[in-house]
Amino acid sequence: MKIGKTNLTRSDFLCCIVTMLLTNAIFAGDITVSAASSLTEAMKDVAQTFEQRQPAIHVKLNVAASGVLLQQISHGAPVDVFASADVETMDEARKQSLVCPASIKPFASNTLVLVQPVDSKKGLTQLAQLTDTAITRIAIGNPDSVPVGHYAVDALTQAKLWPALKAKSVMTLNVRQSLDYVARGEADAGFVYFTDAKAAADKVRVAIKVGTTRPIRYPVALTRQACDATDAHRFEEFLLSGEGQAILARYGFTQP
Repeated sequence: MKIGKTNLTRSDFLCCIVTMLLTNAIFAGDITVSAASSLTEAMKDVAQTFEQRQPAIHVKLNVAASGVLLQQISHGAPVDVFASADVETMDEARKQSLVCPASIKPFASNTLVLVQPVDSKKGLTQLAQLTDTAITRIAIGNPDSVPVGHYAVDALTQAKLWPALKAKSVMTLNVRQSLDYVARGEADAGFVYFTDAKAAADKVRVAIKVGTTRPIRYPVALTRQACDATDAHRFEEFLLSGEGQAILARYGFTQP
């Protein structure tokens, strides 16, 4: 293939095509938002409403455990906005220079709860009952990468129950997997957020509201590659706006 007097190899041709596609994507106003699993439904609603207000901008939503999202960004994933379920993960993102420090803002709060299958006959009213022989499997997010798991292990450690319960714990990849295990009756109980329990109220019931050693706050930030991206700024502003906060409240989140 020739363009003027320049010969293009197959590799050159493919590079040109990729470049054009990326350029088109940029002008199309696409932004990628990576959000913690517990934000799944709420963030979908936020994104859809934002697109209605900003028709030229399309939001690509990526949900996973906060620690997993951090790893994706650190390995070069093309993310514009990062919403974590804990301050610690966002702090790590800041330390690694993966986000714009000035853009980090808290936007929601949540509550840790212990849930059981809605038809469970093993009624629990206090954490100490988890040591009963009738309770054999407890779903807990992996505390190394899943904030809700970290909160749960902290609470159990404070209650001096973690050593006795560690063998019963089923480590999950994210809070929604913990919720699914309980909803399907594959775990007798599980630690999730109140908002997750609310989303599956027909399948699980809240047995205990669990106190945590620190508030459960969700921060949002623009990634380093999107520091000056107008569309990413607009999305963050919408999330923090009265309309964005009202959407989050419908799903059980509270203001930070």
